[in-house]
Amino acid sequence: MKKVLALVLVVCVVLCGASAAMAAKYAVILKTTNSDFWRAMYDGTANYAKEAGLDVDMFAAQSDIDYEGQLAILENCINSGAYQGIAIAPCNGVNLIAGVKNANQAGITIWNIDERFDAEEMKRQEAVCVGFDSSDNVQIGHMGGEYLASLLAKGAHVAVIEGLAGNQSSEDRANGAKSAFREAEMNIVASKSCDWDRQMAMDTAMTWIQQFPDLKAIYCCNDGMAMGAIQAVIVSGKLGEIYVCGTDGDSDAIQSVKDGNLTATVAQDSANIGITALKGLVAAVENPAAYPASSQPEKTPVSAVLVSGK
Repeated sequence: MKKVLALVLVVCVVLCGASAAMAAKYAVILKTTNSDFWRAMYDGTANYAKEAGLDVDMFAAQSDIDYEGQLAILENCINSGAYQGIAIAPCNGVNLIAGVKNANQAGITIWNIDERFDAEEMKRQEAVCVGFDSSDNVQIGHMGGEYLASLLAKGAHVAVIEGLAGNQSSEDRANGAKSAFREAEMNIVASKSCDWDRQMAMDTAMTWIQQFPDLKAIYCCNDGMAMGAIQAVIVSGKLGEIYVCGTDGDSDAIQSVKDGNLTATVAQDSANIGITALKGLVAAVENPAAYPASSQPEKTPVSAVLVSGK
């Protein structure tokens, strides 16, 4: 009789544990939904959660630079007491670290998406997360720069339009592109941060076209800026003479490539980035021992692909 009772208790514990895991509630907080990249991540993650039967609430800041607004979203999620795990794509490497520390203290599991939390600041504030997934942004920039260089002769004048100053994704992409240009013996004549802004990128490209008459290619750290740069090229009457490569694989950029305007874009699978994060977060909540928390967890890479007219 005692053996039967013990077996029943074991079964109950296992079933209750499984039920608790299935009943766990999660939140996903993104930078924004103001671009195809982030909209695809938002929708792809939400659709996967629904298909998998997961209880997930989706949130996003108003823009890439809505630092305080995004922190308020995180703090509200923590204070609600509703979530066992939160996956976060921070606006930059530091704007949410105080909130991550608060989540740690509340026993909430944190997964980092796309933009890595600054490791030094995480250590300083004694904040941790259990995982990080993103495209390899250095590789992405390298792919774009390498492709542009393949269209040019050695010594050709090239330039890089960067995103927001201090943003790790932007810095990695720019560094990757510059590395590819140097390897191909290109002449990098200019590089400037344009804050992910299309109009600023267009104005910058227009200035460069006038300043550097031998400019042959521009790598842009996102597609919005690439669309601004290619517009400057078109207005200047140099379409076909100056090549422009963007990043992200936004629908308008891909269409521009098909139309013969934009030279290429390095397409990230943003939906899969979000899905990978959610899968990792769920696994970490269900099996914490397999996902040790740290200030800089190992990266889970998600592949990207070059989209060109050739």
